[in-house]
Amino acid sequence: MTDRLVIAGLGYAGAAVAVAAREAGMDVVATARDPATRRVPAGVALVAFDAAQAAIAAATHILVTAAPGEGGDPVLARYRAAIGAAERLRWIGYCSTTGVYGDRQGGAVDEDSAAAPGSDRTRRRVAAERDWASFGDRCAVDIIRLAGIYGPGRSAFDDLRAGAARRIDRPGHKFSRIHVTDIALGVMAAMAAATSGVRVLNFADDVPAPSAEVIAHAASLLGIAPPPLVSFEAAKQTMTPMALSFWRENRVVLNRKTKTALGISWRYPSYREGLAAILAGAGS
Repeated sequence: MTDRLVIAGLGYAGAAVAVAAREAGMDVVATARDPATRRVPAGVALVAFDAAQAAIAAATHILVTAAPGEGGDPVLARYRAAIGAAERLRWIGYCSTTGVYGDRQGGAVDEDSAAAPGSDRTRRRVAAERDWASFGDRCAVDIIRLAGIYGPGRSAFDDLRAGAARRIDRPGHKFSRIHVTDIALGVMAAMAAATSGVRVLNFADDVPAPSAEVIAHAASLLGIAPPPLVSFEAAKQTMTPMALSFWRENRVVLNRKTKTALGISWRYPSYREGLAAILAGAGS
């Protein structure tokens, strides 16, 4: 029988994985709270989140992209029993965040580093990771910790064109990123290289970099002047609580163990290759 991937949450990354899985010959069913608002990739079946029971029962693979709320993980709240009873299920991928590592004051973390969440948002993520890991005694479970996601339609180019880009100067501060195409690449490799038990995978590119550097490079590719540098102390006065939580944490996310386990190299190992591909109309 054909493998069936159920994607809980057809968002930006979920749609990229759906396309890759269809190209690999898998049946793909995705969920959405409001299916009428979603663009559905060709060949992908879309069902309402509350009507996914049959799809889950037939799943061989499940990818969860939905974020937990104050009440916990929404997929487990609705479908824990159905997932536990899915007879063909071989693999679960839970998309978490590298934010669970917390602030390391610029230090490095890898797949073996302990989680040290510094906000309610990331503490909920760690709790969800543990809940999903509990399925590791019946199928392979990959906890996929995603760095900042970018790609076509969601990059420094879009902020620059909208006049919304700010080049914030905070010496020594770096962000890790991952191109959406590399998320799809990594998920497909994880399914193919699934093992028993639970793995932690870091989906982060090879070159963590300051935000100001990325914006300046994107501006140079567009042939425009970059925005002026703004100090972090000045910029934080108008940041949302979410943005401020990102900027208050500083870490370098390593990925060597992930790439070795999956037998891959990123298509876009740094923001330079990723931005060049976006501008050229590729990378989608």
